[in-house]
Amino acid sequence: MEEQQGFLQRLQARWKLKSLVQVVLVLVVFACTGFTVLFLKRPIVSYFNPANDNVWFSVAYYVLIFPVYNVILLFYGFIFGQFEFFWAFEKRLFQRFKKKKD
Repeated sequence: MEEQQGFLQRLQARWKLKSLVQVVLVLVVFACTGFTVLFLKRPIVSYFNPANDNVWFSVAYYVLIFPVYNVILLFYGFIFGQFEFFWAFEKRLFQRFKKKKD
């Protein structure tokens, strides 16, 4: 139990969150987003690539799922009351991409 609590406290400090409950909510948002993307993959792939024979489609899927993942992340962040954290998270993420381009 101490290891788990230490882990959560490290996340709380790293993410600059106010409470351990908020850390758990952020982790739940990440989990829900991941599961949603996982459940969306099969119908999307089978609709656009029914024969499942195009390798380039898989590459395109992973490139295109990135913005969808981010929108879903913000949606769940809103649902769980953590929108501000995830909005700041998204801004930092895209700032990192922007810096690498320059």
